[in-house]
Amino acid sequence: MTKLDASQAQCWVLTYKEGLLSPLAHDLKLAIGGFELDIDFTARTVEARFDASSLRVDCALHSGQPAPELLSVYDCQKIEQEIRASVLESDRYPEIRFRSTQVTDRQVTGLLTLHGCQRTVSFPIQNLGERHLCEVDLHQPDFHIRPYRAFLGTLRIAPIVRVVVSVPTQSPET
Repeated sequence: MTKLDASQAQCWVLTYKEGLLSPLAHDLKLAIGGFELDIDFTARTVEARFDASSLRVDCALHSGQPAPELLSVYDCQKIEQEIRASVLESDRYPEIRFRSTQVTDRQVTGLLTLHGCQRTVSFPIQNLGERHLCEVDLHQPDFHIRPYRAFLGTLRIAPIVRVVVSVPTQSPET
């Protein structure tokens, strides 16, 4: 069993703006700082626990590229607070969990528990040499999450967010 955390693996959430005022807003790359992954390459199982309050703004994105200069420290703090309080309600739902039900060389399927709701999700595994990359699009309303809205809905986050996880292909040296 390989145990990984944020020191060996990475997990990001990508959000996308929409609405009439979307030109005034930014797509975001959020980093999850608190998580544990238990991967058994032999038994082909994956279990993961994510601290819902550990999401931090990594950077704004402009045309899909990192643009950290677009957000101030204050902007980042305000966004993080809003995510914890109103979107993920991390006081009420502190942990996000995933447990695989099937793992192949190309795909992982399992049960994701998020915001008190459990759903089956599947995502491909991309082998990038020294790392495996997994990406899954999540429809927030499927988990009873209301995407962020402001200015009477003229600025909002799209209901679909992308979760990206990158892990080493081999167990880290201990």
